[in-house]
Amino acid sequence: MAVSYTGVVTATGEGRNGGRVAAADGLLDTGLAIPKEFGGAGGATNPEQLFAAGWSACFLGAVRRAAAERGVRLTSAVIRAEVTLNHGDDGEFGLAAVLDLELGGVDQRTADELGARAHQICPYSKATRGNIPVTIHASAA
Repeated sequence: MAVSYTGVVTATGEGRNGGRVAAADGLLDTGLAIPKEFGGAGGATNPEQLFAAGWSACFLGAVRRAAAERGVRLTSAVIRAEVTLNHGDDGEFGLAAVLDLELGGVDQRTADELGARAHQICPYSKATRGNIPVTIHASAA
C-alpha cells in the first residue's frame, strides 16, 4: 500500500515581508520577515530557513536509511543545511544549498558514500536536482 502525506500551509499578508505562514493542523504558525542581511527588518523566520529546516530533517532520515541499507551503525548524525537566496545581476532571484553532514562511527569514505546515497534518496534533493546548485560536505565525526 502506498503511503502519502500532504502538508498544507497557507501564507498571508505580505509574504516574506511581514506576512505569516500557518499549517492547517495548527502545528506551525509563525511570522515572516526579510533577513537583516538582505536589507529587511529581521526578527522573524523566512522561507530559506523553513526550507533548510525541512531539507535537513529529511536528509537526516535519508542518511539513516542509507546507513541501514549498508548495515552501517552510525553513532551520531548531524545535518546542517544552508539555503542561500541569491539576487543575480540579471535581477532574478535564485537559491543555492550546502548540506554539511557530521557522521559518527564511520570513516571518511563511508561518510562520503552515505552522503551521496542520501542525496539520491531524499525527496528534497530529488526536487532540487538540476534546478539549483547543491554542495554536500560529509565528515566523519
